[in-house]
Amino acid sequence: MKFSDMKYERPDLDAVKASLADYTNKLRSAESASQAEELFRAFDKLKRHFSSLQTLAQVRHSIDTNDKFYDDEANFWSGAEPELQEYIHSWTEALLASPYRADLEKTFGEITFLNAEISFKTFSPEIISLLQAENDLVLEYEKLIASAQIEFEGGVYTLSQLAPFKNDADDNRRLAAWKADGEWYKQHQPKLDEIYDKLVHLRDEMGKKLGYGGFTQLGYYRMERNCYTKDDVEKFRKAVVKYLVPVADSIYRKQAQRLGKEYPMSFADNALMFRSGNAKTQGSADDILMAAKRFYNSLSEQTGEFFNMMLDNELLDVLSKKGKQGGGYCTSIYDYDVPFIFANFNGTRDDVETVTHEAGHAFADWYNRSRVPMETIWPSLEGCEVHSMSMEFLAWKSAEDFFGKDTRKFLYSHLAGAITFIPYGTMVDHFQHIVYENPDYTPRQRHEVWKKLLGEYMPWMKLDGDIPFYSEGEGWQRQSHIYCVPFYYIDYCLAQTVALEIWTLMQSDYDNAWSRYMAYTEQGGSDTFVNILKNAGLDSPFDENTLKTVCSAANQWLDNFDLTGIE
Repeated sequence: MKFSDMKYERPDLDAVKASLADYTNKLRSAESASQAEELFRAFDKLKRHFSSLQTLAQVRHSIDTNDKFYDDEANFWSGAEPELQEYIHSWTEALLASPYRADLEKTFGEITFLNAEISFKTFSPEIISLLQAENDLVLEYEKLIASAQIEFEGGVYTLSQLAPFKNDADDNRRLAAWKADGEWYKQHQPKLDEIYDKLVHLRDEMGKKLGYGGFTQLGYYRMERNCYTKDDVEKFRKAVVKYLVPVADSIYRKQAQRLGKEYPMSFADNALMFRSGNAKTQGSADDILMAAKRFYNSLSEQTGEFFNMMLDNELLDVLSKKGKQGGGYCTSIYDYDVPFIFANFNGTRDDVETVTHEAGHAFADWYNRSRVPMETIWPSLEGCEVHSMSMEFLAWKSAEDFFGKDTRKFLYSHLAGAITFIPYGTMVDHFQHIVYENPDYTPRQRHEVWKKLLGEYMPWMKLDGDIPFYSEGEGWQRQSHIYCVPFYYIDYCLAQTVALEIWTLMQSDYDNAWSRYMAYTEQGGSDTFVNILKNAGLDSPFDENTLKTVCSAANQWLDNFDLTGIE
């Protein structure tokens, strides 16, 4: 079914609550394992349905935040979701206490109950109003970012539409675009500060009400960290500083030499990989999608079937336009057993990386669509990002179809970008830990924390105040995850490490790399992140040697890559 034909109607919230409560009461009085299993499947089916309605409303709202109907529906779900969570919490309590738990674990997997135990720790009815307020603030942030209208060179652009100018080969034009972008954030900084300050205090209050003394532990539970701890993350961050930062620093030093710039460079100059300009895609957005179609058809029969289904059912919305929410994502519409890809193409190489990244998520979702419960379709989020980041590298086999004459530029900059991203992503995580350990910091103190971390993780960035917002050490406010999904960013760094392992395997045996990828993907969310890796024959990013090995391999490849003829 085409996305436009999928029917949305606001559910009767009281009726949904009554059904959820009924299933819970019946589970508590179930007289056999088979009856408990039947109730489990029925409960899962109901969750899939109202989750699908919520997803339809949220996707259509993100496509056009100015649409009054779906704006109202987004606000409805902002309040309804925490209320429904109370009933899901009661179900989870009954499930964990069920005398048939062992039987259900055999059928639906131990991971279902491990994650249920974690989920149970994230909620209490006394925080419903706080969750609703949190959702409202997240919506406010997203709408503010989507509302940006920036005047530049006689035109008016959204933040996504301005991005190509921020990569322009002309130094003056590129700098002007960065200044225009930074000035918009600077003008709206009081509101950005206000929203985040409220979010931090709300989340801190939730953590305290649930008995955690603050938000950090609650944040880890909300992110379903089921196989590693805060200490493991801290060790990973230290390994990034030890192994990744020096390699990333050398990449930017060589870039400065190519550009004829003094190191460290400004944010604007760091955005330009080559003097002649960054890698550009061939053709229009439709051309990119057709190149993606050819790639997925060549990769395997299953990926070809998947991507043709996505195109045929119009399950991608990729063009940047006024009123559209920024960024990109993939989500699930469970009633129809399909994923949906949202993106903001803007004519840069990011368009290709986005369509391969999000399609990596979407393929994993589609491949595992029949799993029950719905929570086992996906692994936890760091596991999900392996699907996407590895798919970006697997698409190298079609790089020439996407980039033509700029293929060599793309290959170099994509691998270099993977290496230089990890320090940034790790810094985002470190920043959030400091923020939630110090919830009473003022906005200015938070900016100072970010500025200090820039010096540790990204010493190649020149902080001189020349570009508003960014060079003042305040650029964290453009990172939506910090506002919307706290502690969701180290996931990318862990996954990028695994993706670099897939890339390393590709260099000697592409088919082996693809086989490992599928061995990983076909497990869905049936186990913990580290166990899924182990089952697929892949190494854990928490092993310091993994980071050291992939970093060395990438550095050697970059050093030996032939850039002859590329200015």
